[in-house]
Amino acid sequence: MAVKQPRSEHMIEARNLRKQYGDLVAVDDVSFHISRGSVFGLLGPNGAGKTTTISMLVGVLRPDQGEVEIDGGGDPAQASVRLKIGGAPQSPALYEELTAEENLLFFGRLYGLSGKRLRERVDWCLETAGLSERRSGYVSTFSGGMKRRLNLVCALVHDPPIILLDEPTAGVDPQSRNLIFEKIELLRNDGRTVVYTTHYMEEAQRLCDRVAIMDHGRILDVDTVDSLISRHGGTSVVTITLAQLPAADIPLPARPDGTTLRFETSSPIEDVADLATRGVKFRTLHVDHPDLESVFLNLTGRSLRDT
Repeated sequence: MAVKQPRSEHMIEARNLRKQYGDLVAVDDVSFHISRGSVFGLLGPNGAGKTTTISMLVGVLRPDQGEVEIDGGGDPAQASVRLKIGGAPQSPALYEELTAEENLLFFGRLYGLSGKRLRERVDWCLETAGLSERRSGYVSTFSGGMKRRLNLVCALVHDPPIILLDEPTAGVDPQSRNLIFEKIELLRNDGRTVVYTTHYMEEAQRLCDRVAIMDHGRILDVDTVDSLISRHGGTSVVTITLAQLPAADIPLPARPDGTTLRFETSSPIEDVADLATRGVKFRTLHVDHPDLESVFLNLTGRSLRDT
């Protein structure tokens, strides 16, 4: 009798992916794994190779080298494996001459849904996207945020365990952005695996269990947000406006500029407390902690927003 193999803890494994267009190497020896029920972020500027990587994960592009395994060994190019994946591309893939409901019915039928199950999934998607009252509205009349929300749930209509989201909040209003965040968090809580590409640091910090920093087609590092910041973020910067200049015999971590004291430290709370116990009086206090922006800057030598 065949021995049943244990289910892999990794829902997606990418090994040594490479994709080249002429002289341009879009993705260069990219490897990572994504755990079940987690949100995995691909963070990098436009042109870093995020969309090309996503396209290989979903099976739309075949890598020139390397391989992708889905759910313990499936090839994303196989139809049976593709059914496990829902993808929302960066440019909304919607039919503007159709209504929101008609779009969902169309995509649901493409995935083999019909009858009561299809109607239930369409209703769920419209409710999830906050579009139930606009189900009969033509997509051409929708705002950018409404289109993004509909684009997201079109990827969910067949109830897949894996969702690939390519820059899902690009150009949307704050209300739609927060709704998308909430739905992604609910998907993770429901055990779904989400791959999320973005160039917004705050999105990656809020949503992602692990993040891959990507630039010029390569993965520079991959880990939890806290570990990346600890490893590459550098020190905190403390800026204090002094109520008065302290006595000359009180040592300071830096020379004040007028009444402004600014210094770098890896232990801001302890250093500020130490200053207070030595009688230094503060008017204002501000601490800039390292974040993913600091990580990207230290890994690449440039700001993500400068690219």
